[in-house]
Amino acid sequence: MKILIIDDMHLSIIPMLEQDGHEVHYRPEIKREEILAIIGDYEGILIRSKTPMDRPLLGQASRLKFIGRAGAGLEKIDLDYLAQREIRLFHAAEGNRDAVGEQAIGMLLALFNHSVRADQQVRKGIWKREENRGEELGGKTVGIIGYGNMGSAFSHKLRGFGVRVLAYDKYKSGFGDAFVQEVSFETLQAEADVVSLHVPLTPETKNWFTIDVLRKFQKPIYLINTARGEIITFETLNRALDEGLVRGAVLDVLENEKFETFTQGQKLGFERLAARENVIFSPHIAGWTHQSYQRINEVLVEKIRAHFS
Repeated sequence: MKILIIDDMHLSIIPMLEQDGHEVHYRPEIKREEILAIIGDYEGILIRSKTPMDRPLLGQASRLKFIGRAGAGLEKIDLDYLAQREIRLFHAAEGNRDAVGEQAIGMLLALFNHSVRADQQVRKGIWKREENRGEELGGKTVGIIGYGNMGSAFSHKLRGFGVRVLAYDKYKSGFGDAFVQEVSFETLQAEADVVSLHVPLTPETKNWFTIDVLRKFQKPIYLINTARGEIITFETLNRALDEGLVRGAVLDVLENEKFETFTQGQKLGFERLAARENVIFSPHIAGWTHQSYQRINEVLVEKIRAHFS
């Protein structure tokens, strides 16, 4: 098949596809207008998140047989239209799920042990042991919301930390085992000390974590979000921190990740979060490791090969 790649990907993808006889055009610099002009020539397109795979674009893709998403999130793809056109969708959440699990735990441990503050103090010749006394993960109840690739990988990484793990997934059941207890959302709200979000961004989950939802947790929680920032707004998280509903937060994603497009409210909300020592940020890099960059290719190529062979 003739395949167009429109985003930066690990260059191993090209020989892997060519080995299976495909003609590959690697165009990470291509603009949407150019994609619209040439997409009709291709049977396959590989993407990250540069441009939406919406009806105006897909309507020009008369020969398209598949889309390969190098990652997990599918919110920029018109899934209903793909189903109508019988265009296959392959995505590679398996390729970076281990990296996401490691990042979530690493950031949580950094939050518990004041690692960012302690590092900056020692670099300045400040030696404060009591002020940086840490919190242990062992003995806590960790609640996982969403038990797909990312949620399950996170639970596997928790083994050995001496925690109790609860998991809730609205659309999945029967996944509990000796280590993970499958529970209702209400049970998770009643018992969790740490809550980690692993749900996709959909109309249902956008702004889902409201202040009312957070007030129904029976204990103050530590919140981890490596999923999508739009699940909880800056305003909501600030209110929850002010009210003591959230003891600290680990954020790999933000409500808006383009600082130059912040509204005035988002700017003020982010500045308040950034001033808090019990909030740790990273720039959407959970899952963004050297290993996952190549592993995503392997997952995608295997799925394309398995379906079309």
